[in-house]
This record gives sequence, structure tokens and C-alpha cells, in this order.
Amino acid sequence: MSWKDVAAFDELAQDKLVPVSIGDTPIVLVRKGNAVTALGGKCPHKGAPLEGGTLCDRPDGETVIVCPWHKAVFSAASGRLLEPLALDPLPNYPVEIHDGRVLVGLTPRASDAPPPMRESETVAIIGAGAGGVTAAVTLRQHGFAGRILLIGPEPELPYDRTALSKMVLSSKPEDLKIPSLRPSAFYEENNIERIEDIVTNLDIPGRTIRMRDNDPVQADHILLATGSKPVQLDLPGSHLRGVSVLRTAQDARDIVEEAGPGKTAVIVGDSFIALEAAAALRRRGVGVTVVSRNDIPFESKFGREIGQRMRELHEENGVAFVPDCNVTALTGMEKVEQVHLDDGTVLNADFVLAGIGVGPVSDYVSDHHRADDGGIEVDEHMRVAPGVYAVGDIASFPHADGRLRIEHWRTAQCQARIAARAMLGLPVEPLPTPWFWTQQYDQKLEYVGWPAKFDSIDFEGDLDQFDFMAKLKKDGRTIGMIGSRRAQAIGKACIDFDAS
Repeated sequence: MSWKDVAAFDELAQDKLVPVSIGDTPIVLVRKGNAVTALGGKCPHKGAPLEGGTLCDRPDGETVIVCPWHKAVFSAASGRLLEPLALDPLPNYPVEIHDGRVLVGLTPRASDAPPPMRESETVAIIGAGAGGVTAAVTLRQHGFAGRILLIGPEPELPYDRTALSKMVLSSKPEDLKIPSLRPSAFYEENNIERIEDIVTNLDIPGRTIRMRDNDPVQADHILLATGSKPVQLDLPGSHLRGVSVLRTAQDARDIVEEAGPGKTAVIVGDSFIALEAAAALRRRGVGVTVVSRNDIPFESKFGREIGQRMRELHEENGVAFVPDCNVTALTGMEKVEQVHLDDGTVLNADFVLAGIGVGPVSDYVSDHHRADDGGIEVDEHMRVAPGVYAVGDIASFPHADGRLRIEHWRTAQCQARIAARAMLGLPVEPLPTPWFWTQQYDQKLEYVGWPAKFDSIDFEGDLDQFDFMAKLKKDGRTIGMIGSRRAQAIGKACIDFDAS
């Protein structure tokens, strides 16, 4: 093997990720005592430079690396993937120390394939989004050699849905790209059968799936990962062309075709998706007006101060807000032209986007398995019933003295890994503390914590400049953290929040 001298051993700090390179390949070095590990220096999810990430210890003592962008977690000793958003481990390079110098092998170690298991079994996954794909990847990574079916209603490859509001809407039609979670070759090479269809009924005791167009399927294990669907506007004129929601790749394509300089959009609602879409459309030169029942966006989630600063950010970028109003009707000939408000105001619009919330897609499950909000109750292994599991937006899971249903991308992926391991009879770890992010213009806010009401906020830093950490408090106890330009602190909180 060929080696490269990359650093002096004595100069490596014990508590720091040290970036080096082998040619054009970035590497991070981790020193623990007299041992050094060399791992790939970019997160396999979106290529984040890991030297800007967090190096810290889990409550069990294991040292981990947390990606600075989307909080994937890797073992610092081996590069093994511990938590998403990444779906792959880090390359692990051989290391030798000679005469006080650290030498790194030019070729990463080959990973040992796990022994194949359960060749005669079938896993059917209903839903081809983040949770469904993560479960399929995890099953194959752990050696499941049986049949995997991935059932979803959309024709395209499973894709990164979070990118639709954050990035895709800012594209010109000719530049529009929907980022896939995995290339088509992955599904072929791993014998994952993609079925484009809509599930109409699930017989849970019989583990039988009925679809609109295909024959029924029986499976040994079934995973429900159907996510949410947007709440549609229900008022006169909501059927007009140019009135849309944003959930699918086709929704995004339709909006991008409508958008452009000189066009005007009315966005109904001030949800995260609504205001991420507003920011993306402003980048295209679209005139944007946001109509909301609220005066301050995100106030219940982030507090009044942060919500006010977010509104100011949008106003600084040319978005107009019409607060404390409801839309009463949409009018136009065949296409929407005007938006009527309950105070008598009439707004002109080339198109309208509704961002007023989502609801779980669980209508294919019998009523007695569904909660009042449409969620499906699961245990700590994400199990609904023997052989049937649910993850993501539809999963109502036990937490503290009650149940939660969390509509975040990373939580869905973490739950999918738990469910996949449970199917295979492997040990599972508790669900990590939820984390999510919103990107609006050039500002990114990250949140870590369990959903709960707060009564005060402690600020550190400069909110006006989006360089701050805010701790949400309830009776003096921190129940959540919101950070901007605090990637390392938020990364550490993702690891030890529940232990603090």
C-alpha cells in the first residue's frame, strides 16, 4: 500500500477534527490517546466539510462526529453511520505512525459485508420518501437478503422533498433538478423493486396490501411510511388553475413554470414551507404577498422575538405581509386572478400557493388503528402490530407520559432505522432528540428539542445579525434550542440534549 505523510502526531489535538488531504480527497484526523483515525472529510449526504462539525462523546462514552449541515452522526473510531440524514458511513483509511509522523494509506479500508439473512422473507414498504428509502437502505446494509418492495404513487426516483421549498422553487424551468435520494442503479443493484401505485387498503392481521392497479401483496414485514399531505384551500375558486400546494416534485415543476420576474404570487399561510417558498420565489424575482391569520410567523415555535426577526428578513427582501386576515374567495376566469380577503381587500395574483398545514396519509388503514389526528400508534420499536411498523409523519410514538407525532425529515429517517433493525431482530437504540432546520434566503435556523410549550427564552449573541443561540425554557428548564451560525453547539445538543 502507498502512504502519505499528512501531519505531526504531537500537533494533533485530542478534541479537534483536523483536516488534511490526499490529493483532492479531504480527510479528517481524530486523535484519541496514542491512536489516530483517518476518515473521509465530507459528509456523504450533501458533501458538508466535516472539519466544521462537532466532535463529542455520547452519553455511553462513544466519540462521534456530527455533520455541521444536517446532523448526520458517525463513529469517530470507525466512520460507521449512527444517525441520518446521511445513509452511508464515512470511508476509513489505514493509519500508521512512524518517527512522530502520521501516515495515511491512499486507499480506504474495504468494509466487510454482513452475512446474508432471511433470504425467504419479504418486506413491503408503503411510501417512497425519506423514511421508506432509509428503511430499504438499512435492511440491505444489515444483510437482509430477502425481497424488498418500495411502493409509492410518484413516477420519479425517490427524492429529497425538503429541497422543494428550500431550493427547487428558486430554479428556472430549464435548470430545475429534483435531487434524488439514490440513483436508479442503487435500486437495481440492491434488488429493491419499485412499484408506482396507490395503496387503497391494508389488512394488518393478514399483512396484505391492496393497490389501485397492481395485484394484492402479502409480506412478512410491512412498513408504513406514507408521510403527510397538504391541507387544501376549501373556499370559492380554489379549483381554479394556478392554485396549488407544495408537496410533490410535480407541484414544484408547476410552480416553477408559473414563476418568474414580473409575476405575482399570493401565499396563504405562514408555515415553514410557506415562507421557505416565499424566499425561493423572491430569488426568481416574483412579487410575493403572504396572507396569514397571525401577526408574527413561527411565534408558537420560536417565540415572538425570532418570529419578528424572520418577518423583518422577508420584508427586507421585498415580501409584503397581510396579517390577521383570512382568504374568503379566489376569482378568475379559468385561472386565478384575484384573492379576496375578509377585510374587503382584493389582491391580484398570477398564482396562489397554500401553506396552511399538513395531515397524515393513513386513509388506507382501518379506523381502529388510527388516532383522532390520523396518526397510527406505535411502540418504541415503531411497531403497530406483529410484523407491521409505521414511521415518519404518521407515527404516534410514546414519549415521556404521552404520545408525539413529529413531522420532520430526520425523525422519519431515525425511526426508519429503528424499524428496519427491529424487523431483523437486531438491537435498537432510543429515538434521538428531534432536530430540524429552515433555510430562508441566506439565513439558516436550527432547532433541537422535543415539542413543548415554553414560557421564556434566554438569548446569547446577536439576533439582528442571525448569529445567536436561544434556549427555550419552561419553569426554568431548557426544553429546546434554536441556533443560527451555531452549528457545533447544535451538533453537540443533538447528542447530549436528553442527558443534560
